[in-house]
Amino acid sequence: MDRKAVVEKRALLLDDYFKVEEAYVSYEKFDGTMSAPVRRLDLVRGDAVAAILFDKERQRVILVSQFRYSALSRGTGWTTEAVAGVIDPGETPEQAVRREILEEAGYEVEKLERVFCFYPTPGITSERTILYYAEPRGDGPVAKGGGLSHENEDIRVVELPLKDAFQQLDRGEIADAKTIIGLMWLRERVSSARS
Repeated sequence: MDRKAVVEKRALLLDDYFKVEEAYVSYEKFDGTMSAPVRRLDLVRGDAVAAILFDKERQRVILVSQFRYSALSRGTGWTTEAVAGVIDPGETPEQAVRREILEEAGYEVEKLERVFCFYPTPGITSERTILYYAEPRGDGPVAKGGGLSHENEDIRVVELPLKDAFQQLDRGEIADAKTIIGLMWLRERVSSARS
């Protein structure tokens, strides 16, 4: 059932790598009445793509490790995660995910399948992540990977045997939401294929 929401006032607070928008919004509550206007912030960045890259032949999951400043407040700042990035203007999600896989992991894609589109943190951002399952070409990496130096990326490719990737997931060693979602999906897919 669709409910009503009314944006009464909107302002741009920050216009940088991403934007921060402030809004005062009233929304229809579950009892049918309208709420009083409440202040909300939206981190506006556009949509992103991510890929669970799986080499079926070698039974390896290809992830990346990189420093994330926001994760530093709760740990070392280093994360192991699925290849991901923002969709550039004029680019389709499929083009973006293929570009990111090449830039970050050095692979060209043989098979690409859209899995989910989701809001990673809808309480603070309108960004959606479009998650893909990807199988690399069988001839190995065609580029160095590691990200783009002009974007100050320093990315290490992490190739894990499938069993090890699932064990890291189960032990809570992978804390990135898109990667957790993707690995859980992959585990179900692999399990279904074996039965």
